[in-house]
Amino acid sequence: MRLVQRRLRNLIGPLAGFACLLVLLGVLAATTGLDVAGWATGVTCGAGLSTLTARSMAHHRRDRLGPADRVTLARAILACAVAALTADSFGGRTPVALFVTLSTIALILDGVDGRIARRTGTVSAFGARFDMEVDSFLVLVLSVYVAPTMGWWVIVFGAARYVFVAASWAVPWLRGSLPPRYWAKVVAAIVGITLTVAAARILPDAMTTVMLLIALGLLAESFGRHTWGLWRLAGSPRGTRATVTSALAVLLVWAALLVPDHTGDLSPATFLRIPLEGLVFVVLVWVLPSRLARILALIAGLLAGVLMILRLLDRGFYFAFDRPFHPVYDAAYADSALALLGDSIGRAGALAVFIGAGVLCVALLALLALSAVRVTRLVARHRRPTIRIVAVLAAISIVPTLTGAWPVQQLASASAARLATQVRDDVRDQQEFERALAQDPFRDTPGNDLLTGLRGKDVLLVFVESYGRTALDSPVVGSALEAGDRRLQQAGFSSRSGFLTSPTFGGISWLAHSSLQSGLWVDNQQRYDYLVTLDRLTLTDAFGRAGWRTVAAVPSNDRDWPVAKTYYHYDTVYDRRNVGYVGPSFSYAAMPDQYTLAALQRLELDKPNRGPVMAEVDLVSSHTPWAPLPRLVDWSQVGDGSVFNPMPAEGDSPEDVWRQPDRVKAAYAQSIAYSLDAVSSFVQQRHDRNLVLVVLGDHQPASIVSGNGASHDVPVSIIAADPAVTDRVADWGWKDGLRPDADAPVWPMDTFRDRFLTAYR
Repeated sequence: MRLVQRRLRNLIGPLAGFACLLVLLGVLAATTGLDVAGWATGVTCGAGLSTLTARSMAHHRRDRLGPADRVTLARAILACAVAALTADSFGGRTPVALFVTLSTIALILDGVDGRIARRTGTVSAFGARFDMEVDSFLVLVLSVYVAPTMGWWVIVFGAARYVFVAASWAVPWLRGSLPPRYWAKVVAAIVGITLTVAAARILPDAMTTVMLLIALGLLAESFGRHTWGLWRLAGSPRGTRATVTSALAVLLVWAALLVPDHTGDLSPATFLRIPLEGLVFVVLVWVLPSRLARILALIAGLLAGVLMILRLLDRGFYFAFDRPFHPVYDAAYADSALALLGDSIGRAGALAVFIGAGVLCVALLALLALSAVRVTRLVARHRRPTIRIVAVLAAISIVPTLTGAWPVQQLASASAARLATQVRDDVRDQQEFERALAQDPFRDTPGNDLLTGLRGKDVLLVFVESYGRTALDSPVVGSALEAGDRRLQQAGFSSRSGFLTSPTFGGISWLAHSSLQSGLWVDNQQRYDYLVTLDRLTLTDAFGRAGWRTVAAVPSNDRDWPVAKTYYHYDTVYDRRNVGYVGPSFSYAAMPDQYTLAALQRLELDKPNRGPVMAEVDLVSSHTPWAPLPRLVDWSQVGDGSVFNPMPAEGDSPEDVWRQPDRVKAAYAQSIAYSLDAVSSFVQQRHDRNLVLVVLGDHQPASIVSGNGASHDVPVSIIAADPAVTDRVADWGWKDGLRPDADAPVWPMDTFRDRFLTAYR
């Protein structure tokens, strides 16, 4: 009878908790519209909670819940409600504020139950276990909620505890018990807080990712220390630590030799190959004296680390620029990358990303060197089994290749050979560039003989950021081009269009600008840095020599651009500091393209009694991250730009867009369409028959939009009201209209200067 009464008392607390959960789920259903999946998840979790709590109370001979246990039970109820909202989120929008509020309350209560237990003298093994399991369950739920937005690797947070329990079933010494550690509670709190911040979406994704990685490192340290303590408590089971360490060392070296350098090559099968260099390394270690073997291992590990870092950089450059990393001159882009990242996610987030990348590089070098030395020791201890394993792996790798049953594997050493060849070619490239600089057919042409076919015309050289051939595949861009043709026809303008091949891809647009202007192929920073120190004739120089006033509009520059004066020789440069803009920025774009064009008109084209103007205009609303976007307003309402104030909040955020490749492509197309609409609308409203425009893209967008292996072609159009202007390029084979034919001529961008100067001389 007493046993029955005790069991009934055991059920009172869990059943009361289950009833409270049902009430809470009902409140959520009434306020948020909790669906069937949410109800089912909440009820299932609540039932499991009640059952496991009752069984644990019986196991620990507890008749009732203590004061601290009731607080823990309240946390468990909140965790079940959070689980219900998480399940609900997969079928629709979740009230993030409510989700974060419940999670935050549960985390705050985590610091209350332990304090109550100590003050009331009710600290117990049951309470500690109950508290730990509720912590683990809440972390699991939060990680499931965050994973779809931050990546499914976040599930590691929630799975850690349960993987450890599963491992203890196979490894008995993991079931031991250690005294509670306060640091473990701190780590659990940090993990919960980090996941809640990630769920709240209050920080840029890059900064959130860094926070999650730091929290993951703390969690790994906590579990590692706990495992180490259990191992020592069990009397240090022989060979366990050494086996695990050796296995991790072998896997790290294996992965370093096999990681591909191209984004499209990454798949699980990539790491199932056999690295032949690794087999050669093992053989050398096997035959060399132990001292020489360790020296070889240390050097080989550092080299493997360097090659792995270069491959990771190659992957990033292929993704962004469709080419590998060039160590000779690409390091110069670090400042530009930091500035661009800062414009997108903030200076603090950009610095966090760069610091994290630096720490990762140092860690890879150290870990691979230590791993290689570890492999050496492993070979020395197991010489005979090692050589047998190497022989078998070599046969598995070589025989199918020789018979043609399996293609030749890309060797890690090929990366080293390519690196050496690349450095040699980069040095030769500079020498070839210097020879090309000496050839300039227009260098000594007097101003009176330059650009005679454009006398009296205002000429705008308009670069539309990331306007590549890929954009023409988008219906949205196609509609913008058709609408642009209609606007131009209504204003009495016509156009001809073709293609140019850009020297860059995905970014680094100043290489394209200098190639078009100088008539030289400037496809790397080394060439650019050398070119701008010289006095090479540019299109801007040609117009200036022929009597035009030359200006540049670079709307996102917020500091002096020395090259504008020392190399391009612009009379005036307009940037974000001197065009009177007081409106909002749109990610990278400091101002909308419409304002840039309106400011040029106000500051230059509307001046009375002036001479002709030549202007390079950089339109950057289509610059990555392509969100949020402005919209066109009536040109009479542009004013100081304050009319654009509400628009950033009305558009998509970069964080929302960049979670799905399809949304990125859609946002890119919309940004190009906006820029093209701004240009054609500008021409229509100005209605100046002495206006001539050369409109072109600077490069294709990154491979997330263009795809792997896309061309470097960009559309180019000449727009004018005077038929004599377009007639001069009639023999170019360009199509009438703003959209070039698929089979239109494609010229390298560096040939444009000479063709243009020849056509209009």
